[in-house]
Amino acid sequence: MNQSIPSSSDDDSGNMTTAPQSAGHSHISADSGNSALVGNSFGESRHWHDVFWLGIFLLHLIIIGLALGLLGLNRFRKKDRLNIDQYTNRIIGTEADLTEDYWPLYAIAAAVGTVLGWAWLLLLGSRANQMMKIFVHLLTTYLAVLSVLCFWDKLVFWGVAFAVGSGLQFLYIISVIDRLPFTMLVLQRAVKMVWKLSDVMRIACAFMIIMCLWLALWSFGASGVVASSIGDSGRWWLLVVFSVSLFWTGAVLCNTVHVIVSGMVFLVLIHGGREAASMPHNPLLQSLRYAVTTSFGSICYGSLFTAAIRTLRWEIRGFRSKIGNNECLLCCVDFLFHLVETLVRFFNKYAYVQIAVYGKSFNHSARDAWELFQSTGVEALIAYDCSGAVLLMGTLLGGLITGTCAVIMTRIKHSDRVIMMGTTAVLMGMILVGLAMVVVESAVTSIYLCYAEDPLLIHRWDPEFFDQMSEMLHERLQHRSSRGMQVLNHNRPGDRIQETVSI
Repeated sequence: MNQSIPSSSDDDSGNMTTAPQSAGHSHISADSGNSALVGNSFGESRHWHDVFWLGIFLLHLIIIGLALGLLGLNRFRKKDRLNIDQYTNRIIGTEADLTEDYWPLYAIAAAVGTVLGWAWLLLLGSRANQMMKIFVHLLTTYLAVLSVLCFWDKLVFWGVAFAVGSGLQFLYIISVIDRLPFTMLVLQRAVKMVWKLSDVMRIACAFMIIMCLWLALWSFGASGVVASSIGDSGRWWLLVVFSVSLFWTGAVLCNTVHVIVSGMVFLVLIHGGREAASMPHNPLLQSLRYAVTTSFGSICYGSLFTAAIRTLRWEIRGFRSKIGNNECLLCCVDFLFHLVETLVRFFNKYAYVQIAVYGKSFNHSARDAWELFQSTGVEALIAYDCSGAVLLMGTLLGGLITGTCAVIMTRIKHSDRVIMMGTTAVLMGMILVGLAMVVVESAVTSIYLCYAEDPLLIHRWDPEFFDQMSEMLHERLQHRSSRGMQVLNHNRPGDRIQETVSI
């Protein structure tokens, strides 16, 4: 059955396009050989994609790793061991410390972030609904408390920053409050899925260990920067460069786990279970091999842009739905919204599932996934779901708690380095917690892609969840159609007036 729906991902869209798919009809029949097709694609040899970005990432790791090692060693147990200070004599310097004055503080922060990441994941498995409510409400409160403490300590800039963050978080929650029940439902089913795959947890644990090893080197170099005799401006510039590098490295590791886990979940849903006869041999090892070889360049490429575009899209979509009748402001936001929507077609998290299963390049995977969602109407369901934003809230909360611990410890002996240690520790905590949260997010993306490929796959896995998803999709399609008709009817009187004036 064909029906007309709006193409925009926002609930208030008035644009209309044709979507040849309704909620209850499958795009690809499960009995038509889809499982065999996926199995063959998963088992065959693959071509390398986005090799340029793979080279850039590896080169960046080598350069940053050498710089971190040199800067950390220069202040380790002896001031200016490598005589680097002679190159910074033009920069206003301050009293220098030693690397080991700050390195243990980073180690404690990394430990806190690791514990929080696993605690969040374990509690999601046993108390999913309660933990999601904590993520949503506690983040706003925590940001407000941090703002008050910063003002009390006369840190006006950070007080304003945390106050603005708390306000934006509160406004976003208000704008999506009606979507949270469905979001909780999706997240609960995703947690249910990943907890049945013990191999997935071991992969997440292994990559968290790899991240901790890189953080040991990164924090060693960052401690050398904080302890150096360079002025504050020089320290900040170096820390910003190293933080951007850490963000990219952390995103690459998170998305590598994303590819492995989403590939596993997709295969389990396609084949009807982990023990199915049609399941490829050693799917976890094959998915891991593809993720760190032929598909690794695509992961490096997508990790540069995907997170920032997703976050911007959430904020614009939530703000756009609450603007009202301010036509000037709505016009400006609409321009930004459609610009971001164009970028989303080429940079979205659903590309990683296609990369895992079919071995495509990143842009090709992102475009195919988005076109599939548009053609089936499932994109209306994805736009309504806020599971990614809720998991991001948990990640931000974990990072802020980690940063708070680092600030408290640094304030005791090095009160002049509190901001530097706190901001970098927040980033470390977010990456470590994000590595745990990405396991659940991978399951969510796989569930939506399977539903778009063939809704019967979800029905075979969980009939009750399938009925709830289908009902919600039907409601969202009806809502968009009614919004489109309202816009058309709103524009007709103007056309009539213009015709009358012409006559």
